[in-house]
Amino acid sequence: MLFEKFFPDEYVDSAYGIDYEGLYEQGYRGIIYDIDNTLVPHGAPADERSRELFSRLKKMGFQIVLLSNNKEPRVKMFNDVMKVRYIHKAGKPSVKNYKKAMEMMGTTTDNTVFIGDQLFTDVWGAKNAGIRNFLVKPIHPKEEIQIVLKRILERVVLYFYKRKKQNS
Repeated sequence: MLFEKFFPDEYVDSAYGIDYEGLYEQGYRGIIYDIDNTLVPHGAPADERSRELFSRLKKMGFQIVLLSNNKEPRVKMFNDVMKVRYIHKAGKPSVKNYKKAMEMMGTTTDNTVFIGDQLFTDVWGAKNAGIRNFLVKPIHPKEEIQIVLKRILERVVLYFYKRKKQNS
């Protein structure tokens, strides 16, 4: 089917509800995150919940890289609190910086996961890079117009994704 190349490996409510302990037990060691509407509302600074999550993940032994299409001031502002590595102006869905993120963490496609809120940039790029991926529901409904337009197309793809899941 036409849309299957866009289907996420996992579709979950929130980055905060993922079983990270389970992922660690399965051998995953690197996590690549999108920021806006994945961890915090668009443009927001790191909050208590995101700081606690990253602290927990670091204690578990995960390497983390933020992968954002945003400009550096936005990504740096979020990361000033988080203290992880990041790539700004990443050009997602291009696979180049997904690979660079794995190099930064010393991980491979076998032990890295990607978590983001957009199908046509985040998930598609991760899939093309060969990385297990989680699509999360956007944290906040207020988004830039180009993202709003993509969300309409995402709804179509997710309809077929959910239908396939029900039938399998």
